[in-house]
Amino acid sequence: MKGVISELTARAARLFGDEVALSVIGGSKLTFAEIEHRTACFAGGLAARGVERGDRVVLHVPNGWEWIIAYYAIARLGAVVVPANILLSPSEVAFVIADAEATAVILPCARLAPVVCELGENARPMFIAHGGSDGGEPTTAAFDAVLDGTPFGVIDVQPQDLFTIGYTSGTTGRPKGAMLSHRNVFGSAAHTATIHVRQRGETVLTALPFPHVYGCAVVNAAFLVGMRLALIERFDAGIALASIAAERATLFEGVPTMYYQMLAHPSITATDFSTLTRCTVGGQTIPTAKIEEAVNRFGCPILELWGMTEVAGPAASHSPYWPAVHGSIGVPFPTMEARINDLDDPNGEAPPGVPGELSVRGSLVMNGYWRNPAATAAVLDEHGWLATGDVAERDLQGYLRIVDRRKDLIITAGYNIYPAELEQALALHPAIAMAAVAAVEDPEKGELAKAFIVLRPDAVCDEAELREHCRRHLASYKVPRLFAFVDDLPKTSTGKIMRRALRKAALPSAPAN
Repeated sequence: MKGVISELTARAARLFGDEVALSVIGGSKLTFAEIEHRTACFAGGLAARGVERGDRVVLHVPNGWEWIIAYYAIARLGAVVVPANILLSPSEVAFVIADAEATAVILPCARLAPVVCELGENARPMFIAHGGSDGGEPTTAAFDAVLDGTPFGVIDVQPQDLFTIGYTSGTTGRPKGAMLSHRNVFGSAAHTATIHVRQRGETVLTALPFPHVYGCAVVNAAFLVGMRLALIERFDAGIALASIAAERATLFEGVPTMYYQMLAHPSITATDFSTLTRCTVGGQTIPTAKIEEAVNRFGCPILELWGMTEVAGPAASHSPYWPAVHGSIGVPFPTMEARINDLDDPNGEAPPGVPGELSVRGSLVMNGYWRNPAATAAVLDEHGWLATGDVAERDLQGYLRIVDRRKDLIITAGYNIYPAELEQALALHPAIAMAAVAAVEDPEKGELAKAFIVLRPDAVCDEAELREHCRRHLASYKVPRLFAFVDDLPKTSTGKIMRRALRKAALPSAPAN
């Protein structure tokens, strides 16, 4: 195999055949051979409707077998997958369609086709409706009709060919489309499978959204090594805990908020974790106290990893065989380099133990942003170094630790405060299920740190207690000046806590229990 995604299902069917590839919790099961057959047929249906090599196809359906079939069918044709999370609004999807100049769009239902088409300015692609063609435009085809296509062979593509355009979350203006090759996407999955020692016959349980590069790497790694993918279509802590035991999962993968919710769920004390051999967590920093609590509860290593859209998924992690270094993202994958740039001098490197901006270089780095050379030049230099926007530090053993996002830095009366450090301290309090810290404007000091707190069920805590707790763990200038007790925290479509939403407006406070 030459390292391209287009060949993945055919190879998996050849090697793993009638073994179960996908188990949807509460739903259907499909073998590797069945997925390969449906992929070939769907590719044939797309080809019959004019989708060709190099065409961009927006994939905007929920997690499920349909997403997997469509993804690999697009790859099979040599076309370009443009993932769009199912939680995006019609206007957000319309922007992606127009910007990518999509030839086809696979939507959850035909009703959205005219809406998205109208919002997409001059875009008039073919719409394929996952939920049927219930009153859609003439250019709308039903998913099942496309699935009835004549089986299509695998088009020969090269590792350097464009495979996917992954749009960023758009935290600062319009999202940008990261151009990722087959080599990028395949490499992230292959390195992830290798570092985490993923093996044939194992079961990986996840609810990660497939359009996100983390979720996509989980799917591709499973097909690469022959793991069974047990899928929770929408994350629910109780269902996740029950499924770990019922599916005899050997690996669970999620973002920090999933672990927070599982640790706070009442059924965790009765959950059987005996089959788990390791878990992974990524997408955002997670307090060390929560990692240690999860390790004690789950009875296995929790492997922190780091990645981003611009590197096609995970690009640094731990191995279950390495000594645990909680609070660290491990080391870069093979073929990747990491450098910590001085925050005041981008041309200089920060010494070990000193925070700086993380830059990476290597085989997983994107080719640039789709038709946006200015944005590309702002983050990718002539030597191939990608500025990630993450503040990190390297210890004497070479392990990397993410301090925070550079744009989330809070400056109070000239002092630099990283929200993640405050969140680490807050997580040590036994009453706290989740905490996030963001800046609020202050006329005297510029910015103040405000902590938003979600308590565990039936926990009792007040502001005075939390302030005293923080004083025991933080320098006085780092102690949050404001506290708000809330029922939940705003999250992105991938489950990350949205500090930018906390900055914009204070959430309505829930009474402290």
